[in-house]
Amino acid sequence: MSNDTAFIAALERADVPGAVALITNAGETTYHRAIGLADAPGGVAMQPDTLFQIASMTKAIVSTAALQLVERGVLALDAPLGDLLPELAAPQVLEGFGEDGTPQLRPARTAITLRHLLLHTSGCGYVFKDAALLRYVMATGMAAPGSRASLNLPLLADPGERWEYGVSTDWVGLAIEAATGKTLGDYLATELTGPLGMAATAFRGADTMPADAAKVHRRDGSGGFATLPLVLGEGEYHSGGGGLTSTASDYARFLRMVLNGGELDGVRVLSPETADLLYHDALAPGLSAGIMGSAMPDLAGHYDPLPGQRGGWTLGGFLHNAEPVPNGGRSAGSLHWAGIFNCYYWIDPARRQGGLLLTQLAPFGDTGVLEAFAELQRLAAA
Repeated sequence: MSNDTAFIAALERADVPGAVALITNAGETTYHRAIGLADAPGGVAMQPDTLFQIASMTKAIVSTAALQLVERGVLALDAPLGDLLPELAAPQVLEGFGEDGTPQLRPARTAITLRHLLLHTSGCGYVFKDAALLRYVMATGMAAPGSRASLNLPLLADPGERWEYGVSTDWVGLAIEAATGKTLGDYLATELTGPLGMAATAFRGADTMPADAAKVHRRDGSGGFATLPLVLGEGEYHSGGGGLTSTASDYARFLRMVLNGGELDGVRVLSPETADLLYHDALAPGLSAGIMGSAMPDLAGHYDPLPGQRGGWTLGGFLHNAEPVPNGGRSAGSLHWAGIFNCYYWIDPARRQGGLLLTQLAPFGDTGVLEAFAELQRLAAA
């Protein structure tokens, strides 16, 4: 591995409390470093195996689990999901608001399928990124965070009409539960994370989070950091969209499984044919993925992960770049995504490598962390 001076300098410029960085090839970890503090006010040092809330990095794992069940004939990609999940049987689309502020809804023209959910073309959104949904919940009442009722939101578009990032993968997790009779955490432990040797990866609430897990931070405006009592694993259900906690080493095992076409260390979790779906853009022509707005800038800012490029999306829950990323970044055909506390990962099949940069900092889309992430990819490619 080449000298990491440029990466460390970029991370110092980013002004984060701490981070863990890892690079892997298809067979083993080639770079792994912990930097700074897991708890800045408490002075707790970051360790290579520190536990992080990986937030939306959960989506790729849960999408992969759903593809297992498609492969086994338990779930179908294109069947309406209303019979399995009654809440999705008669979806409503938010068209706007009346003069008195009353939300204007109409029935969706298309049934929601698993394919729609996996591709984020279901029309489901996120309140924190969409002003119309935020206005809707302000007008109708916001269900408790982590409650199943909090997912019962109107669609922002008809299913199949456009890419819209939101709670789709939470519904995927609930479909897995309904189809198997297991909790999502139990299914993953039995069929995916367990077989892959990802022993640290699990859904955890505040009462089961280890004391030395990385804390979520925000800058306090005085050159320091405060911690935020945010635990995404809390709630009535296991959030397939963002509830897992994991370590860099654990998640690297998932990345290596993808690089090896559904197999790791002699354990196969996907057939080669199903694993191939993880790599290919499956959006309909004319649709583009990746760009996200912001309705709550203290939580997440505007995000454009592929400036000047169209973004694809795979059935495995990955953003797909058809063109190379400039300045020594990812190759064409690479995959990547992120978690809301400024966690980022990539998979580059052309180079047979991937990696991740984990922090716990709000708001999402921090420009300094993104530049450090780019430097980590340049380090891997050197």
